[in-house]
Amino acid sequence: MRCLTALLINFVPLKKGITPCCAVERCLEIMERISFTFCMIISDHEGEQLVKVARQAVETFLIDNVVLSIREENAFSEKMGVFVTLIQLNDKTGQEGLRGCIGFPLPEKQLFESVVEAAITAATGDPRFPPLAQEELPRTLFEVSILTPLELIQVKHPSEYYEHIKVGRDGLVLRWERGSGLLLPQVAEEMGWDIDDYLSNICYKAGAAVDTWVMPTSKLYKFQAFVYREVEPKGKVIRLR
Repeated sequence: MRCLTALLINFVPLKKGITPCCAVERCLEIMERISFTFCMIISDHEGEQLVKVARQAVETFLIDNVVLSIREENAFSEKMGVFVTLIQLNDKTGQEGLRGCIGFPLPEKQLFESVVEAAITAATGDPRFPPLAQEELPRTLFEVSILTPLELIQVKHPSEYYEHIKVGRDGLVLRWERGSGLLLPQVAEEMGWDIDDYLSNICYKAGAAVDTWVMPTSKLYKFQAFVYREVEPKGKVIRLR
């Protein structure tokens, strides 16, 4: 994979139609019809560049009302699933709080495009939060999670899920008869959940009863993530996992 060093960055006028990207249900339907050949090769430098792209995309959108674009055809052209998370620091206590999180569970778009779109939508289109204001940028951290393909966990009995899921390593997607939900692997670790907590909360995220994961008609998928994050706003970027 190539990084953004020495690439020519330009800007294009804002296009209508950027929408929240966490359409898990549609993605799962596509995934069940497609087999993916996946090779994850990403360096720490490239992860750092992607976090910088996410921040630059939001800054450019909020300040100039345009969408970041790139003129280098092969830069970050691989198709990978990705999520962008915004974490805000409390001015008085320094405590961190979620400020937005949007992404593409499946590798349907090129990585650069996915990061830009997910970042802008996390800042302006996450229905849980008001749009991010320009004044909030100096106290907002950017985090980018690059996902491996979703893997259906096949079991004969729900008790076998415990053998296939590792808290802190695996992200989860639950699909049930009325919807679906996704949790990134770092969420369970940050919340201090054990596997029972994790399974209950993926059901909650999917809008289902906490024991929906045991139902024969439900499906659980797992994935892993390469996570890069700013240590401080617009500061050094480190790999978390």
